[in-house]
Formats: sequence, C-alpha cells, structure tokens
Amino acid sequence: MGRRRSARETALQILYELEFNESGPEEVLRRRKAEKPAGAGAGEYAAWLVRGVFGRRSELDDRIQGAARNWRVARMGLVDRNILRLAVYEMLEEKTLVPAIIINEAVEIARRFSGGESAVFVNGVLDAVRRALSGEAGANHTSEKNEHDRSPKPQTPPRPAGTPRGGGRRTPSGQ
Repeated sequence: MGRRRSARETALQILYELEFNESGPEEVLRRRKAEKPAGAGAGEYAAWLVRGVFGRRSELDDRIQGAARNWRVARMGLVDRNILRLAVYEMLEEKTLVPAIIINEAVEIARRFSGGESAVFVNGVLDAVRRALSGEAGANHTSEKNEHDRSPKPQTPPRPAGTPRGGGRRTPSGQ
C-alpha cells in the first residue's frame, strides 16, 4: 500500500472517530501518533488531511450536497461522508494530483471500508464534484481574459459526403 493511501485511510479513521468524540483533531492526532506511529510522510499527510477536512467541513459538505442528487449529506453513512470530504478536500487543495487519481483512491477506500455499492455512490458524487470544479475553473479562467484576447472558435469542417455520424462507428445492425 502506498504512502498516500495509508495516510488517507488513517485520516478516514480519525475523522470517523471525531464524529463521536468531542475532543478536537489535535488531541486525536496526538493520541493516534503515540498509539500507532505512521511513516513520516504518511503521518504528516494524514494530519494535513484531518486538519483541512475538519476545518472546512461545512464548505466540503456544501460542495458534496450540490453534487449528490436526492441525497442529503446528513443522511449519508459516516464512512461514505468522510471519504467524500477527504476526496473533495484533496481536489481543492492537492495541486500535484489530477482529480481522476483522487477519485480512484476514494473509490478503492470506499470499496474496502464500506462496500461495492458505496464505491459506486462515491464515484458518482465525486465525478459530479469534479465537473463542478472544472466548470468553476473554466468560468474563472474566461472571466479573467481580456476581451481583446478572445478569438472566435474555429468552425468544425463539414463532414465529407457519405461519412457516417459519430466517428464512423456503425451500430450492430449495420446502420
């Protein structure tokens, strides 16, 4: 198991504990380190995740809620909810990883700690969050452009006669 996967799993366990424990993350992190020291990198990454998620739960829950159709965050399972929070936090703050890697890690952790149906649910919600974040980044990027820098989109060339639509693929019936 990789260092970051180990850190994510540790962070998930700590966040789960914090759902039932009124002590803050620092106390739980300190106790956890004394009980079961992790590797230097994994322990630091787990602590970074726990502090970040714990401090921004409301914002993360709002983003998850916006992506989770027909599901209220408060009604989600504790494990699933915390996996989602971890992944959304990483998508927002971890600039060295592409969202697809973060989503894949979250799905694998959901499969391990919560089951196959949860993995599918986590994948769907996180993909919706990823699309929303991409839309925000695109909106911010285009709003920062100067009007003089904008050029018209190139026109798609017309299809040659007799070329089927959809990239040349044919349906099983040959149509």
